[in-house]
Amino acid sequence: MEKELIGLASDHAGFKLKQFVKQYLESKGIPYKDYGTYTEESCNYAEFGHKLGFAIENGDVKIGIAMCGSGEGISMTLNKHQGIRAGLCWIPEIAHLIRQHNDANVLVMPGRFIDNDTARQIMDEFLNTDFEGGRHKVRIDSIPL
Repeated sequence: MEKELIGLASDHAGFKLKQFVKQYLESKGIPYKDYGTYTEESCNYAEFGHKLGFAIENGDVKIGIAMCGSGEGISMTLNKHQGIRAGLCWIPEIAHLIRQHNDANVLVMPGRFIDNDTARQIMDEFLNTDFEGGRHKVRIDSIPL
């Protein structure tokens, strides 16, 4: 079975973690598309968050992984897009719950606050947890304005 393309985005503060995320995905044989940034030069997280958000809205990718320094700015940006449910995770248990209960389609991690091993554990949970549906489907259906 072919693995789904994952969209990636970061600002300068999430760039190093994004490089680790690429290595992780490559080791799992998971294809990805990087929507930027491509250096550690100071930049605006919103620019790259919007690129990933539009890619999901347009159906170019179904899920994404995004990073900035705290994870908050790029998460706020992504959640402005209809159909995006971006969840900020700093421990694996939260990654499990945002998939199981919230059907999150973008994993956001704080580049300045987690190490690579924690990021790996978070991605394992996010990518290997299914949405539970049921009462949770009713709740996420009520999110869009």
